[in-house]
Parts: sequence; C-alpha cells; structure tokens
Amino acid sequence: MTGTPLRVGLVGYGLAGSVFHAPLIATTEGLTLDTVVTSNPQRQEQARAEFPDVRLAAGPDELFARAGELDLVVLASPNKTHVPLATAALKAGLPVVVDKPIAGTAAEARDLAALADERGLLLSVFQNRRWDNDFLTLRRLIAEGELGDVWRFESRFERWRPQPKGGWRESGDPAEIGGLLYDLGSHVVDQALVLFGPATQVYAEAVVRRAGAEADDDTFIALTHANGVRSHLHVSATAAQLGPRFRVLGSQAGYVKYGLDPQEAALREGTRPGTEGWGAENDALWGRIGSGESPLTGGGRPVPTLPGDYPAYYAAVTAALRDGAPNPVTAREAADALDVLEAARRSARDGVEVRL
Repeated sequence: MTGTPLRVGLVGYGLAGSVFHAPLIATTEGLTLDTVVTSNPQRQEQARAEFPDVRLAAGPDELFARAGELDLVVLASPNKTHVPLATAALKAGLPVVVDKPIAGTAAEARDLAALADERGLLLSVFQNRRWDNDFLTLRRLIAEGELGDVWRFESRFERWRPQPKGGWRESGDPAEIGGLLYDLGSHVVDQALVLFGPATQVYAEAVVRRAGAEADDDTFIALTHANGVRSHLHVSATAAQLGPRFRVLGSQAGYVKYGLDPQEAALREGTRPGTEGWGAENDALWGRIGSGESPLTGGGRPVPTLPGDYPAYYAAVTAALRDGAPNPVTAREAADALDVLEAARRSARDGVEVRL
C-alpha cells in the first residue's frame, strides 16, 4: 500500500469504538486514525492516551464541518444514531463504515444504500464475525465438500450474564434497537445467510429471562433457506452451560466446534493486530469432523482452526476506497439480514412462522 494514508474519523469511543474499531483502524496499512468523536471526558482522555496524535471532537457536527479533511467516517455510536449519522456523513461527501446493525429496519438500510449509490460513495457494514476463526474454517470445509450436502446448521452465541448491565443495549425502548435479537442476532443471521443464501421462512422465540431486564436476553431463530438448509440460531445471555459454537450436519459428516474466536478477548486485553500469533487458537479447542459418534467421546478427527482475521475487514475497506475493490459487506447484504431480524421479531411477538 503506497500513498498518503486515508484519514478516518471515528464516531463513538465506547466498547465498539475503543475495543474494536480504533485498534483495527490504527493497525491497517493505508489508514490513519485522525479524529475520535466523543463528548465523554473520560473517553476523550482514554483516546488521547491510546493514540497521542489523534484529534478530538465533541460531536459529529464538528466532524462533518471539516469533511474535506477526512476520507472515511466510522460510526461506532449507539444503534439509534446509525441512520441519521450515516445520512449526514454521506450528504457531507464521506464514505462510511457503520457498525452492525446498520439500521432498525431493512427499508432504512436500503434507503441508505440508495443514497450511497446516488453519491457514488462507499457504505459498508462492520460484520467482523465473518472473519472469526471458526467461521473461516467452516466456510473452507463446506467449500471443499468435507461435509457433503449440509442439512442443518446450528449456531450458538451464548453467554452467562445473570445480572443485567443496563444501558441502551439492554433497554426495552424500541427506539434504542437493543436486545440480543439485533445485537448478537445480527451476527448469527449474517453468517447463516453468507453460508447458505436467502431464507424463505423464519420462526423465532424471544424471551426476557432476567429480573430487571427490559430487552430480549434469550432468543432462538429458525430459518429455512431457499436451498433447503435449516439453520437453528441461538443467542443468549442466560446460558448457564454453553453449547457448541457450531454444530453442522451434512450428508457425509458433521463438524462440531466449541469456544469463541480469541480476537475479541485479545483486543479487550490491549493486544493489537499484527502481534505474533494473532487470531490463532490452541489446538485443544479445535473442532472435530466425523460421523456416527459424539466428538466429546473422541469421535471424528480434529480440524485445525484457521486464524481469525478481523484486520482483513479494514484492509478490504482500504482496497475498496483506493482501488475500487469490492465492498467487504454491503448495506444491501445487511438489509437482507434485517429482513430476517424483522421477521423474527414478528414471529416471536405473534407466535407464528413468517414467510419472506
């Protein structure tokens, strides 16, 4: 990568901004973290401590007022701000990366996509878990025909958090776009659609389990894909025993994988991409492929897990901006996932299966 680095303005310095986006931007060749937008004094201090040369802005309007000094805006702000801020950024002439979910509805996502097309600007969605180690490994196994025809895909993103943390992510206010359906559900639905294509039927159960919780914290989504694959997707903050991250059953073999990709934990601990062994997993956590016996009793053979690669997302964004390479995650792909999430919300509310 040659030439002057692309200057990035990052809106929001909470969990998404400080743990995920800022480190990935700062370590991507061809990008530089120019400005962090946050009105929180503690977060301003944190940003300056971690990136001494970064400029600070108290609000997005201050950033958009000097749009000519930037090449990309990244929105890591609360979900309810994604549509208005992405709209403002695009109208200011800036390419945009939006953390998932891009919007509360598929219609809003498609409107944003149309605006980006009209302005000739990149609009991309940060679906980092397309670059999880287990997902990359599963994609390879399917592509190489190791499982035969896939019949059933089970995906779990489960946690044990019996006490609510509060905040907008757990708010019951629909305007906040909180709850696990739109949080972790955005990931598991996106992965299912990438692997197996569009869904034709959706059934869901969304429950509030914890005392004092307002938004769904234990949710199940069942998809029937157009190609006949059935996806069963679980997201929960109330799982006292964690199930396998993936259990994939095919006509020749099945693949079972426990444990989460290590990249989020590494980022939270302050480890930066590019560190030796980034994204690699201990072989004790490798998944197993086989047939006729449980992997927990030694069935099948271990499959080396490919390294996770979150840096690949921003490398692809950089290539798209510089060279016209493909957008790694389009807003229309995100809209397709939102179609499913909206159907899941309707299914859970009314107790019916929804056809798309």
